[in-house]
Amino acid sequence: MTDRRKRQHLKTLGLAGIGLSLWSLNGCSSVARSTIEISNRADEALWQQADAIIASIAPTAFAKRDVVITDFGAVASPQVDSSAAISAAIAACAKAGGGRVVVPAGRFNTGPVHLKSNVNLHLKKDAVLSFYPEPERYLPAVFTRWEGIELMGYSPLIYAFEQENIAITGEGILEGNGSVTHWWPWKGKWKHTPWQLDPTTDQSNTRDPLFAMAEAGAEVSDRVFAENYLRPPFIQPYRCKRVLIEGITIRNSPFWLINPVLSEDVIVRGVNCVSHGPNSDGCNPESSNRVLIENCLFDTGDDCIALKSGRNNDGRRLATPVQNVVIQDCMMRAGHGGVVLGSEISGGARNIFARRCRMSSPDLERGIRIKTNSVRGGLIENIYIRDIDIGEVKDAIVINFFYEEGDAGSHLPQVKNLHISNLRVQKAQRAFELRGFERAPISGVSLHHVQFNQTGSLGVLDNVAQIDAVDLTLNGETLQL
Repeated sequence: MTDRRKRQHLKTLGLAGIGLSLWSLNGCSSVARSTIEISNRADEALWQQADAIIASIAPTAFAKRDVVITDFGAVASPQVDSSAAISAAIAACAKAGGGRVVVPAGRFNTGPVHLKSNVNLHLKKDAVLSFYPEPERYLPAVFTRWEGIELMGYSPLIYAFEQENIAITGEGILEGNGSVTHWWPWKGKWKHTPWQLDPTTDQSNTRDPLFAMAEAGAEVSDRVFAENYLRPPFIQPYRCKRVLIEGITIRNSPFWLINPVLSEDVIVRGVNCVSHGPNSDGCNPESSNRVLIENCLFDTGDDCIALKSGRNNDGRRLATPVQNVVIQDCMMRAGHGGVVLGSEISGGARNIFARRCRMSSPDLERGIRIKTNSVRGGLIENIYIRDIDIGEVKDAIVINFFYEEGDAGSHLPQVKNLHISNLRVQKAQRAFELRGFERAPISGVSLHHVQFNQTGSLGVLDNVAQIDAVDLTLNGETLQL
């Protein structure tokens, strides 16, 4: 490999200028061996950045004080609404200087829960917080974000706005009670639509005017709807700092399950996300910085993890990327995608790392997925994925510039420094769905040590300008791209 090609290879991996001497490979007997060794050493250097991101996340810390919701009138009974008691316990805990608000064993009914700084909502083993599915309980409207657009909308089931040092922990269950009769029918037509369609409550009645207002630059305070059919997310820390979500199980969400927005220093650890309704994305950090997602289970009706940064003009207005994210040691089962970027990605994404994840299900549609278009735009750069095992999937690697509106705008999507290494796919219908624009082809992709076994076809590679490929195999044969 010539010095010029080595420099270009380093640039492709996103390592140019970091001061590492990677080219002293004395004794290499062939270009192939040199390329693989360079690849491996460069890969290790990259992943030092992931460890640095984890080390930089400011942790939560809480006073050793327990405030039990039953002491404030909460009762584990189907006939009792414990909303006021939970709110009072949170207020008392915050006023005392913080600590744990404890939900003991039993099933407690509640409306929206609003967290305050220095409070850890802790669910004991066999505790269930069961959220009422009546929309009117989630009013008055709060400042929120829905599919990448800010508005005054229904309160998320658990919400925190501009709070610091907050947590949801424990071995208990958060039950959202989304079903074919509550919340989910607002989706309207879905992939199999297991409910009676009602055009008067279809989300498009609110979604379409909201998107139009955002494109026109309307103030967020004016984005209020008397008839609102936009389902709230389950957990949404908004403009928060130091957030921990650990150990709990989340079921049957109205909409996205975990949705940190414009937040910093977020840890999601050991959480079970089980929800098969429409838009049941597992964990969607939006425009957030320094995020760790680890040891989680995702069994969902939409993307398992999707990194986002706002939709179209509203995303460009805030211009805040999702960045410095590490995903590790997670299990993905059913879902539209395992590790996903987009589609609301107008603010961009950078410095994203995913490693040691396992994905497999006949209902897993895509493994690694980027979805965007020329209305979204957004720069997606420095995305590093390695040590991923996929058992069964429909499409293993997807980069789709034609998602939803397709090439209908002037904001060309860009992907730079997407590096995938040590990916093993046991069974897939297609290895690739790579669909770039003729005027903006896909480039900047590196695939090193990737195996596709029992794969039906290579798939789609349209308008792909550059793939740096090292050690690729398809059904046991060397694959040349």
